Amino acid sequence: MNSIIKMDTEVHGNMAQYHFFDLYDRDSFKKPARTTWIDGWKVEYMAIARPDTLHMTPMVIIGGAFQNFNSYKYCVEQLFTAGPIILIDLPSMGSNQQITNVDSGLSAGTLELEDLAGMLGTWLDIVGMQKVAVLGMSLGSVVASCLAHQRPELIERMILMGVMQKTRKSWRMLLEESLYLMQEQRMDEFGQAVILYLVNHAKMDVTRMSPTAKRLFFRQMAEFTGTEQERYDINCNRLLRLTNVPTPECDVLVACGQYDSFTLPHENANFALQCPNMQFAMIANADHVPQLQRRKETMNLFATYLRGESIQNLEGILPMSREQMAKVDRRGEERIHIEQPFTHLSHRHSDLRIDAEVTDLNYFGVLLNLENAALAQKAAQFPRDLALHLQDEEGEFEIECLIFETSDTQLRALFKHGSFEVAERLLNFVKWQKAKMQLLEAV
Repeated sequence: MNSIIKMDTEVHGNMAQYHFFDLYDRDSFKKPARTTWIDGWKVEYMAIARPDTLHMTPMVIIGGAFQNFNSYKYCVEQLFTAGPIILIDLPSMGSNQQITNVDSGLSAGTLELEDLAGMLGTWLDIVGMQKVAVLGMSLGSVVASCLAHQRPELIERMILMGVMQKTRKSWRMLLEESLYLMQEQRMDEFGQAVILYLVNHAKMDVTRMSPTAKRLFFRQMAEFTGTEQERYDINCNRLLRLTNVPTPECDVLVACGQYDSFTLPHENANFALQCPNMQFAMIANADHVPQLQRRKETMNLFATYLRGESIQNLEGILPMSREQMAKVDRRGEERIHIEQPFTHLSHRHSDLRIDAEVTDLNYFGVLLNLENAALAQKAAQFPRDLALHLQDEEGEFEIECLIFETSDTQLRALFKHGSFEVAERLLNFVKWQKAKMQLLEAV
C-alpha cells in the first residue's frame, strides 16, 4: 500500500510488542489518545498492559457508536488477566471526531464498515501486530467480523457482542426514525428515543440500569454537537446500507444480553450458528449494554474465553448448545390481549382518524385489525405519522407508531418510544392489562 504515514510514536512493524504498550496505572485514561495517520485518515488508540500478562496475545477492542475510551476504564482491569489491551477508534467512531479526510476532503461517510475493517488491518500491520484477539461490540462487531473475513491470518480469537447477520426491516425503521428526529432537531425526543431503543425499558426491573446512568446517557444524546450529529448520521447510514455481516472462520465467542431488544438474542444466536468454530452465551439480566449493567460478569466471561478456559460454569452467564440456540424465542416479550380492544389511530399533522381493533400488543409493538383492506392501505401510507390511542386508569393517552407490515386488513407496528414518560405509562398499561386478563381467566 502506497501510504503517507505519520505516527506520534516510534513504533515500527518489527519492534517487540513490549515497547509498544504503556504500563497501566490509574492515570492511564487521563492521557491523550495516541495517533496514526493513514492516507489522510486518523486512527486513535490506547495501548496499555500489565507487566505479568504483557507476553500474551494483545486484544483489540472496537466499541460501539457511542463508546469512548473512558467507557472502558472500569472494565480493563478484569481483562488484563487475558493480555495487553488496545482500545481503538477509527474515523467517526467512538471519540474519534474526524469526519473529513485531511488530504482529499472526502467525508468519513464514504467509508463503509468494510473499509474501516481494512484500515484496521493496515494499522495492525503498521504497528507490527502479527496476531491479535478482537473484541467487537454493537457497531464494532460488524467491523470485527469484516476484519476476520479480510485478514483471517491476524485473528487468534474473537468476541462479538450484539451482532446479527442481516438487518430486519423493523430495526432499520427504528434507526431511520432516530435520524428523522435528529434532522428535525427534536433533540430531547431524539435522546430519549435512542436510549429507549438501546435499553430494554420493559426489563429495567431486572437489568437494574440506574436512573442516573440512564439520565447521563440521555443528556449525552440530547446535547450532541453539530459534529456529533454528523457522526451519528454517518454511523446510522453505514448500518442502514449493511446487507450482510460475514461470519468469521476463527475461534469466536458470540455473546448478548439475555434481554437485548436491539439486536435480539435469537439474531445473535443465529449469527453464531453460521460460525464453524463458535461458542455462544447470554449475559443474564442484561440487555444491549451488559458492560454497563453486568460489568463484572461480562468482563469475566470475556477474560475467561480469551484465556482459553471453559465458560460453562461462570456466574451470571448462560452458555448454550447448538440445539438450545436453535430454539431461542424470536419474540422477547409476550403479546397480550387487552380488555377494551376497540380504539383508533390519529394523524399527527391532520384530523385523520382511523378506527382500529387491537388484536394483541406488548411494550414494543402492536398488531391491529382494521375494518377493511382499503383502510389498512390508507393507514400504511403514513408509516411514521399515526398514533395509537389507549385508555388506562388515568384516562386516554397516545403513542406514536411505525407501521412496518400490512396484510389484508391487519397492520403490524412498532411503538416509537420517543418519551420516557409515555414509555413508562405504556409499560404500566401492559402490566395492568395483563393482570386484568389473568384475573378474568381465573374466574
